[in-house]
Order: sequence, then C-alpha cells, then structure tokens
Amino acid sequence: MNILMFGPPGSGKSTHSRRIVEDYGLAYVSSGDIIRYEIEQKSPLGLEMAAYLSRGDLIPDTIVNTLIISKLRRQRENFILDGYPRTPEQVIALENYLYDHGIRLDLALEIFIGEDESVERISGRRICPNCGAVYHVKYNPPRVPEVCDLCGSKLIQRPDDREEVVRKRYQIYAKNMEPIIKFYRGKGIYVRVDGGGPIEEVWKRIKPLLDYIRAREEKRREHE
Repeated sequence: MNILMFGPPGSGKSTHSRRIVEDYGLAYVSSGDIIRYEIEQKSPLGLEMAAYLSRGDLIPDTIVNTLIISKLRRQRENFILDGYPRTPEQVIALENYLYDHGIRLDLALEIFIGEDESVERISGRRICPNCGAVYHVKYNPPRVPEVCDLCGSKLIQRPDDREEVVRKRYQIYAKNMEPIIKFYRGKGIYVRVDGGGPIEEVWKRIKPLLDYIRAREEKRREHE
C-alpha cells in the first residue's frame, strides 16, 4: 500500500501513521520528522526552517519537496507519507515523481478535528528538553507541574505550540488543503475520518479501510 496521511495540528495523524507502519509493514516517511531532524542538527537549512515554524508559517515548497522526494527515492514502494503534500505545488512535485516511477497511491486519508480541539491538544503539550518526554497539561500531566517525571528537568512549551501559532497553523492547513482534498477526491482515493475521541476509537474507524485496500491488492495480484 502507498498512503497519504493528512490532518490538522493535533489530529493524531502521526500516532496512527506509526501504528499503520507497525501493523501493515509500511515505511514511514514523515515530513515533520525529517524537518525536526534538520532543526536539531542546527544545519543552515534547519535554522532557516525553524524560523518559519516559530512564526507559524509554512516552510517553502522548494525545501520540503527536496527533502521528501529524496527520501522517497530510497523507499520507492509500500510507504505512508505523513504530512505531505500540504500545498498544490507539493502535490504537483509528488504526482510528477509518482508518475515518472510508475507508483500508484491507494489512499489519501484525512484524520479531521476542529480548530478549538486542535488548539487544546497542541497548546497543552509540554516537552522535556533533556530526555524528550512528552506531556500534556490536561491529558497526560507530569506528577509535579512543569517538571519531567523521568529526569526532573523543567518542561518547556515549543514556540510553535503556542495558542496563537496553533490557530494560525490550523487556518493555513484548512486553506491549503481545500484544493488538495478536491484533487484526491477526484482521483477517488480521499477518505475523511473523524479524529475525535480516544485513540482506539479513531483506530477502529481507520483499520477497516486499510484491511479493504490490502485485500483488494492481494486479489489484484492473484489475477496478474
């Protein structure tokens, strides 16, 4: 299977992408992970991208396309793309690459939540700068407020997790995804899943789609 995974900030798309990787044996290609790696390395490109994110702006398409397409060239098939494409220009770059290499997409899946829920989920997140542990002030608070349970370091809120930045990110997502959703709906592979509720409830909405696609592909291969 080759899958695109979409969702506004805090939708849980990365959580479910990783579960799909584990259960269905796909390679995980995350634009967020690739970008964060560059930022953590403090490379010139990483510093440039960090400046965009701290303002709640999208990283330019030319940068993102280069990072993602170079990763796909090493993987080729059986992947889940998390968080890409996010603009019409990125769709063009991806579709051109897939066409040139004879690769077909099976599903464009959006896990959807509303703006207020997105803000609550993201702005309440706290990160340990020392060990990387992740908390939430409401859903997964540390035993001592603002202190990491594991190493005792003071927790921080990432600049792009602030409420005003999250709202801007959500609005940019909604605006930019409209033509992308229309495009993949036209291709007959777009599905929206309600991202509200516990993780297991959302997973029960996703799994039947994947099982259907896998069964369809197995049947297709039998007739080749």
